Amino acid sequence: MKKSVLTRYRVMAYVTGVLLVLLTLGVIAKYLFKMDGADSFTSVVGIAHGWLYVIYLVFAFDLGSKAKWPVKKQLWVLLAGTIPTAAFFVERKVTHELEAQVSEDGAVVAKA
Repeated sequence: MKKSVLTRYRVMAYVTGVLLVLLTLGVIAKYLFKMDGADSFTSVVGIAHGWLYVIYLVFAFDLGSKAKWPVKKQLWVLLAGTIPTAAFFVERKVTHELEAQVSEDGAVVAKA
């Protein structure tokens, strides 16, 4: 597995996570505080998160299939983009697990 597979997953995990946190804050501002402008902010961020979440799903699935994860782990990683802040924690855990297995040139490093 190439390091680029992990890198693009990590980027999309952070992008999806940040947008989901912003969307959550926008929904709170819109419905709880009834703030002006929150409606348009929520619409824009919601659409961006939706489309970028699809890209996140593709990259996460690609990573999981190349890492040969079991189905339950794959589903947890895929769903992490729907729970505010979960993407950050799951990304960190996945990165720690896989970084030791992947070298800079893309070759898989044998475990001792």
